[in-house]
Formats: sequence, C-alpha cells, structure tokens
Amino acid sequence: MNTSTCCPRCHHELDEGPIMYRCSHCRRAVYAADLENEYVPRTPVAA
Repeated sequence: MNTSTCCPRCHHELDEGPIMYRCSHCRRAVYAADLENEYVPRTPVAA
C-alpha cells in the first residue's frame, strides 16, 4: 500500500491504517482490503 493513500470518495489523504483507514475530510472509514477494489487514482498515469 502507498504511504499516501487517497479516499475513494473525496480523494483526500487517508489517516491511520494499516488495516482501517479514515478520511478526516468526509469521515469515511475504509478497510485496506477494500481500497484495492474502490481505489481510483487522482491522475491517470501516462504510458
């Protein structure tokens, strides 16, 4: 997992971890196992 993981909902940086992350902006709790399914990168990576 990245050290700067972003919230799937509001794209702010997540706190805490490594099992459960919390977003201080939208107050959402996200499990690390769910990040792989919900994670959407902020910007597309150029190939």
